[in-house]
Amino acid sequence: MNSSANLYRDSRRAAMWGIALSLGLGLAKFAGGVAGHSLALVSDAVHSLVDAAIAGALVGALVVAERPADPEHPYGHGRLEALAGAGLALVLLFLAAGIAWEAIATLAEQRPPPETYTLVIATCGALFQEGFHRYASRVARQSGSGALMAATWDYRLDALGALAVVLGVSLSKWGGPSWQWADRVAALGIAASVLFIGGRLLRDNTNDLMDRQAPKNVLDEVRRAATTVAGVLGVETLRVRKSGLEYFVDIHIEVAPDLTVEVGHGIAHAVKDRIRDQVAAIRDVLVHVEPHTRL
Repeated sequence: MNSSANLYRDSRRAAMWGIALSLGLGLAKFAGGVAGHSLALVSDAVHSLVDAAIAGALVGALVVAERPADPEHPYGHGRLEALAGAGLALVLLFLAAGIAWEAIATLAEQRPPPETYTLVIATCGALFQEGFHRYASRVARQSGSGALMAATWDYRLDALGALAVVLGVSLSKWGGPSWQWADRVAALGIAASVLFIGGRLLRDNTNDLMDRQAPKNVLDEVRRAATTVAGVLGVETLRVRKSGLEYFVDIHIEVAPDLTVEVGHGIAHAVKDRIRDQVAAIRDVLVHVEPHTRL
C-alpha cells in the first residue's frame, strides 16, 4: 500500500472514531442538560452532535477524495477534501450563532439551578474530548488533511467548552440566585470559541482551494530531492499545490545548455521519480527543463 493510501486510511479511521465519541457524548450531554436544567450543557451537547455529523461527512469526503483520476477529473478528486473542510467550518459558524442567540435570549430568565450530575457529565466529556483531540490532531498533521484538522480542533473546543460548562454550572448551582446567569455566560463562551475556530478553518481550507503554495518544509524536501539528481544544476521555479491529502508539483530545473533533448528528457524523468520516491504524498510532478546560465 502506498503512502497516500495510508494517509487516507488513517484519516478515515480517526474520523470514524470521532463519530462514535461525539455521538455518545452528545446524547449523554443532551439528556443530562435537559433533565439537569443546564443550557450550557445542552449547548455543548448540540455541538457534540453536530461534530458527529461533521465526522460522518468527513468520512464520505475522504472516500471520494481518494478516488483516482478519470477523464472528467484528470487531477483526481482531492479538492473535495478541502471543500468539505470549508463546508464544515461554515457549519461551525452557524452553530456558534445559534448557541449565542439562545444564550442571550434566555439570559434574564429564572430557572431551577442545574443538578450536580451535570458537572460529572461535563467533566468526563472534557477528559474524553481532550484525549481524542490529541490523537486526531496527530493523524491530521501526519496526513495533512485540512478537513480532519477542522474536525480535530472542534474536539479541542468541545473539551474547553466542557470546562466552561463545569465553571458555569458550578457558579449557577452554588452561587445562589444572583449567579444564575453564569450558565448562560458559559454557553456564550462556547459560542465565541466555536466562532473563532470556524473562521480560522474556513480561511485555511479556502486558501487550499485557491492553490496556496505548500508549506516551506514540503518545498524544501522537493527542492532537495530534485537537486540530488545527476545533471540538475539548479531549480529555477518551484510551485507545489495541495489537492486533498496529496500535492501536485510544478518544477523548472536547470541543466547544461549543450545537452541533447533526449538527455534533458531523461534527467526530467529522473527528477520526477526521485521526488515521488523521497517526498510523501506527492500525486504527480510536472518537470520543465531550462538551460543553466553560467556567470
